[in-house]
Amino acid sequence: MAGGRRKKLHFSKFFSFNCGKSSLQDEHSQIGGPGFSRVVFANDPDSLLATNFTYGLNYVSTTKYTLATFLPKSLFEQFRRVANFYFLVTGCLAFTPLAPYSAGSAILPLVVVIGATMAKEAVEDWRRFQQDTAVNNRKVRVHNGNGVFEEKEWKKLRVGDIVKVEKDEFFPADLVLLSSSYDEAICYVETMNLDGETNLKLKQSLEVTSHLHDDSNFHHFKAVIKCEDPNANLYSFVGSMEFEEQQYPLSPQQILLRDSKLRNTDHVYGVVVFTGHDTKVMQNATDPPSKRSKIERKMDKLIYLLMSFLVLISTVGSIVFGIKTHEDLHGGIMKRWYLRPDDTDVFYDPKRAVLAAVLHFLTAMMLYSYFIPISLYVSIEIVKVLQTIFMNRDIEMYHEESDKPAHARTSNLTEELGQVHTILSDKTGTLTMNSMEFIKCTVAGIGYGRGVTEVERAMVKRKGSPLVSEPVNEGGNTVNKPAIKGFNFIDERVMNGNWVNEPHSAVIQKFFRLLAICHTAIPEVDEATRGITYEAESPDEAAFVIAARELGFQFYNRTQTSISLYELDPLTGNTVERSYQLLNILEFSSARKRMSVIVRSPEGKLLLLSKGADNVMLERLANEGREFEESTKEHILEYADAGLRTLVLAYRELGEEEYKKFNEEFMEAKNSVSADRDEKIDAAADSIERDLILLGATAVEDKLQHGVPECIDKLAQAGIKIWVLTGDKMETAINIGFACSLLRQGMKQIIITLETPDMILLEKQGNKNAYAKASKESIIRQISDGNKLLSSSSSDSFALIIDGKSLAYALEDDLKNLFLQLAIGCASVICCRSSPKQKALVTRLVKTGTGKVTLGIGDGANDVGMLQEADIGIGISGAEGMQAVMASDVAIAQFRFLERLLLVHGHWCYRRISSMICYFFYKNIAFGLTIFLYEAYASFSGQPAYDDWFLSLYNVFFTSLPVLALGVFDQDVSARFCLKFPMLYQEGVQNLLFSWRRILAWMFNGVISAIIIFFFTTSVLQHQAFRKGGEPIDRGILGAAMYTCVVWVVNCQMAISISHFTLIQHIFIWGGIALWYIFLLIYGAITPIISTTAYQVFAESLAPAPAFWILTLFVVISTLIPYFTFATIQIRFFPMYHDMIQWIRFDGTGDDPEYCQVLRQRSVTPTTVGVSARIDAKFKLGSIGSRLAGTADPSATGFGDSCC
Repeated sequence: MAGGRRKKLHFSKFFSFNCGKSSLQDEHSQIGGPGFSRVVFANDPDSLLATNFTYGLNYVSTTKYTLATFLPKSLFEQFRRVANFYFLVTGCLAFTPLAPYSAGSAILPLVVVIGATMAKEAVEDWRRFQQDTAVNNRKVRVHNGNGVFEEKEWKKLRVGDIVKVEKDEFFPADLVLLSSSYDEAICYVETMNLDGETNLKLKQSLEVTSHLHDDSNFHHFKAVIKCEDPNANLYSFVGSMEFEEQQYPLSPQQILLRDSKLRNTDHVYGVVVFTGHDTKVMQNATDPPSKRSKIERKMDKLIYLLMSFLVLISTVGSIVFGIKTHEDLHGGIMKRWYLRPDDTDVFYDPKRAVLAAVLHFLTAMMLYSYFIPISLYVSIEIVKVLQTIFMNRDIEMYHEESDKPAHARTSNLTEELGQVHTILSDKTGTLTMNSMEFIKCTVAGIGYGRGVTEVERAMVKRKGSPLVSEPVNEGGNTVNKPAIKGFNFIDERVMNGNWVNEPHSAVIQKFFRLLAICHTAIPEVDEATRGITYEAESPDEAAFVIAARELGFQFYNRTQTSISLYELDPLTGNTVERSYQLLNILEFSSARKRMSVIVRSPEGKLLLLSKGADNVMLERLANEGREFEESTKEHILEYADAGLRTLVLAYRELGEEEYKKFNEEFMEAKNSVSADRDEKIDAAADSIERDLILLGATAVEDKLQHGVPECIDKLAQAGIKIWVLTGDKMETAINIGFACSLLRQGMKQIIITLETPDMILLEKQGNKNAYAKASKESIIRQISDGNKLLSSSSSDSFALIIDGKSLAYALEDDLKNLFLQLAIGCASVICCRSSPKQKALVTRLVKTGTGKVTLGIGDGANDVGMLQEADIGIGISGAEGMQAVMASDVAIAQFRFLERLLLVHGHWCYRRISSMICYFFYKNIAFGLTIFLYEAYASFSGQPAYDDWFLSLYNVFFTSLPVLALGVFDQDVSARFCLKFPMLYQEGVQNLLFSWRRILAWMFNGVISAIIIFFFTTSVLQHQAFRKGGEPIDRGILGAAMYTCVVWVVNCQMAISISHFTLIQHIFIWGGIALWYIFLLIYGAITPIISTTAYQVFAESLAPAPAFWILTLFVVISTLIPYFTFATIQIRFFPMYHDMIQWIRFDGTGDDPEYCQVLRQRSVTPTTVGVSARIDAKFKLGSIGSRLAGTADPSATGFGDSCC
């Protein structure tokens, strides 16, 4: 950098960190104690003292397995599933004489299924390993001990190494900043990979190391750093540096975290303090909460049910077998002579019938294992992965502006997307754009800004008034909106320098000057256009700085000690340059709800400039500073009604002695390394931010995202309840609710708040215990009154609005159920002033209290708890960074894509997975029961009806692929009809397609199919001659014929169950049948040593016999008739909603609005939320019982007539 070093006040004076010497005294006592034991020998990692501390290398691994642990860990994961463990036990028993089949045929299916799952795990872990390798092999310049820096791989870094990081490079480990290319040793850091924030953070080294500008300066550099142990807190750091026999405290301002990036700085030097898995980013790399869908949990119960049934029939069979065996040899007469009970082993010994029965039980447990679908879990995993691929590639959910498609980050919850009962949504950045526009302001009690917000337009429509006209200029022409991002302000009274003619021009000057100074934005100059853009911590702050620039107060330069503006001089009318000495910045926090700066003006005045939330700022005004308070309050309420976000601006002049006293207290707090450091800083700031003089308030608009009202309308028509959890004021939230059709005119509002005059007066008296008791009593009373109001009216729709203070009491253990009862009885719920913790607690309450599927959707770090607590977390990849996305299950770019994600993909996935599981159990029961029936037919002798390899390959080859095709491609209705008739979604919410009734019906269908197949086959074939010599059929021929019928039946059952055929489904269904015949030919041609009873069974016995082909056709038709008859009756007389939609599509009346409306009114109740509700509310439709099982809201489902 050009120029010599100048003595300046460092950022320690105004940011929340310290750069100079300080007293360490008592606060420093925790260094070296528990939790603060790390010692780093900077530039000397090989010293004798350094070797006493064992710190890991910088190698990072995010893989689940290693080469040594893959096999044991992966096998353990697989056999944690009860079904897999059962098949493992039966596989081991297959090597004993108890086995009714060969060991190889028993083990092969298990190996295939487990192998496929392990291969999937291996591929996923290999990809993680490749990513780790790429990161670990990145290069960084490291000091080699003689003033020379050489490139070294990241993984070889050690604690104590000095590294040099260049511009736009990532930091390889957690570093303590020593110096930078700037004279003042500052640097700019992008932390998007850590916290999702897109704004740049400013860091600065200690003053004592800021002179180390060149590589050669580090030849003899030595220092010892003592600091906290590795932890996950990204925003704290406690430590000290011993340099030249002096100790200096370290703070978060000197820490450069791994995976953040150096920006706008040529290079920095830093010492490594945390490496590898000790770095803060890796300490935060915990696995997300494990989520399993309700269908998957229910599927586990079905497995247990089938296993119980398996034990039952094995027990029954063993008892019968024991009795038969006991009676085999009676009075020298052998009943089952072919078993030779007079000369047999223990398995058929009449003298040891009890033991034979016990052994038969084990044999039966192996033989009937085909009731359990061994490939079910792996098939579902494959299907879900393919479903997520289709979601990710849906062009309708691709956002072109941001170049972001939908991204399903987990495949575990695809079917859960089709069962959402309640959506809990953030507002800012989720329903709105989080792209703020400065649109109005009030200065000196006068309102400025003639723009019309979307909320105001919605309010005008709601009241039936004419639309507000666009602002016009003096010539009568419509004013064109400026194409400036963040600025939508139109008012000729203050634009173009006209503010100098206003009555309170001096106040206006201070107002916009404060906007230009009180911030932490960083200006960036475009070298080509010389235009200035701003890197700001939030969209609000950027909008303020842009507004100040457009109105004559252009912020163009920032140094560590100054902020420079181009201002309009009201006396001369010229633009002048003014530089303000920057002394302190009192940063914004969610607790403080305000931000302040202390500057010295060119005239030498000390000024405190402050902006913050109205409820915080107005109470800090001096008596003489309240001149415009009442009119400002009125404007703030007016702006809130218009859906705008407001901040109050105030200032005061400081005396030299007053500032000196504050600065000493403030610096002492900053330099503290005690646990209460933040509290000390806040207390120091609080002491100076008083007796302010009010200037006015700003109002910025956060526009609704495109398509939000329409999306909410469709979701409401689908019967999904929508809750909004926001940190905004109640007035703002209510008006946003009207704008997005979450609320409507005529809907009764139940408002629960503690902002009543009596409660405010009680709070001011300062008796906290009395206030808390009265507050709780008030909330109980308000909730009880709300429940009474709900029960007294069955026709009205209600909206519940509750503020953050009230919510804190409503979520207490003794009140939360009463609150939930009220909330689920309302059509809409809006929680205002909600903290991140409250969002998570509300989500947990709804999830556990209703037992229904909840979906949380948000875009900011404050939504992470809500997303992780909900059954499904949806992250919006918006302006607040990627932290919500990283914590989500599915990421989308816009709220409107939620409509297609749920109503189309969610419905399809739910239907596919439900049908797939039902069919799995059907085909296994149909197959397994034929084995049991043959066992009974053969007096439970333990002999299988089928060849060993027939048994093994049933689930793996002949019937598996059609199920996969069903799970991936089937559609009951098209995407267009899913969106046209949103009420179809209720089939998932009510779980109609995976209810116990439907599951048991499919199981019963399997029982019927097995009975028909077995008895028809045995009746027709038992006396048939199948060979040239006239010999009757044997077990091999009967088994092959019966197996053929089973393969045909289950595949044809699939064919008539599918709603939407594709070429792939045709190939898989008919190809599965063809594969059976091909296998039978090839397997039968193999030597009898291998093929045993299947040797030439098809070529010599079955194929030449007409009876075999006739039997197959007859059995297939007979078996499918019951299902076909049932389905016909149901569709004709008891149609489900998708059946009706399929009929109107078939009849070609899907585009007839009148017919569509008749269909809706037959099936649903009126909508209470959304655009359609405004139309439905005009008609008194008859009371129709809610189809939403278990809901307290009779109007939770329904349609309007806007969809046709």
